[in-house]
Amino acid sequence: MIQQVADFRAEGAELHRLLASLPDDDWTRATQFKAWTIDDIVRHLHMGDTMALASASSPEAFATLRADIQARRETGLSRVEETRQRLNGLGGRALLERWHATLEKLCDALADKPADARLPWAGPDMGLRMFATARQMETWSHAQAIYDLLGIERPAASPRLRNIAEIGVRTFGWAYRNRGLPVPPVMPTVRLDAPFGETWEWSASPDDAVTGNAIAFCQVVTQTRNVADTTLSVQGEGARHWMTIVQCFAGPPETPPPAGTRHRSNR
Repeated sequence: MIQQVADFRAEGAELHRLLASLPDDDWTRATQFKAWTIDDIVRHLHMGDTMALASASSPEAFATLRADIQARRETGLSRVEETRQRLNGLGGRALLERWHATLEKLCDALADKPADARLPWAGPDMGLRMFATARQMETWSHAQAIYDLLGIERPAASPRLRNIAEIGVRTFGWAYRNRGLPVPPVMPTVRLDAPFGETWEWSASPDDAVTGNAIAFCQVVTQTRNVADTTLSVQGEGARHWMTIVQCFAGPPETPPPAGTRHRSNR
């Protein structure tokens, strides 16, 4: 089993521990993420993992599920409305256990695949390592909205955070192509200080750079924080522009949250 699958499984287990501690009333509270409730967030994660499990099972199963979701969306349903309907309002602890059971099945399916396997997704096929990292990234980023709502500091970051920083760097060009913009010929240098004493560096441009706290960088590339709400140092016009459109996840272009709108609450 490749390390990225184990990291995804660990990310899911950490969120499961948090969610298992919640009283029933918390599940219907709105977060700072598009006013989605905790139920909405876990439903979204569950559907993402359900689609990923279909992808890991067969291209035909994935194509069928994706086409059905798209057909429902074309009736005018938003993403969150379609998911609510598809899961018949499933929420709370029953949702928690179904989501986590699906995640575990997905991890088992990915662990059985060869390291060079490629899987279908919404865009181009993805290699197994990036596929598992993308699922970890989405789990990690959506969990942030729940920690923020509850006013709880996240557990100390583990080395698996490196996967999210990596996908943040590797999607530099995607953020531009997704908006129909020309991709700059050179990416800004990224130099990050991890909480456990390591320094991670991706050297590129000598003139543009994003440097500082690794957690903050991961929050910015996943759009759980505006860069202005972090201590990251952003030097050069190219780096500053990247931070205004940065997006490490698939889907249509999303604008990073306005400064001051995503933060830990004082519950």
